[in-house]
Amino acid sequence: MVRRGFVKLVLTGTLLALVGLCSGVQAKEWAPSSAEATVALNQLPAQGIETYQLILRGGPFPYGKDGVVFGNRERLLPAHKRGYYREYTVKTPRSGDRGARRIVCGGQATAPDICYYTADHYASFRKIVP
Repeated sequence: MVRRGFVKLVLTGTLLALVGLCSGVQAKEWAPSSAEATVALNQLPAQGIETYQLILRGGPFPYGKDGVVFGNRERLLPAHKRGYYREYTVKTPRSGDRGARRIVCGGQATAPDICYYTADHYASFRKIVP
């Protein structure tokens, strides 16, 4: 009888400890500082300026994946409903593939609310200031 009570006590304590640990774990939220950095449009590489202009014109885009929905899985950009953000490739000279540079825009395709530039494949973003 004493042993059963002790086991219950240990299990209850373990469960409470786990609940306490889990309650301190939160989903990664957008940190305003992660997307507050800015870059002037004229400071982008020439290929970035070209891509930005193509976005405003609605294409045509050189890569088949340009204009696809960007899921914001990294949660570095402000949260929006799926489909708000779209990604576009910024050509990287001498790269054998699409490279790591992208522009991600939110809002309407040819009149975006906001656009971000990443040179490191979504590890960081800078808001494009036209």
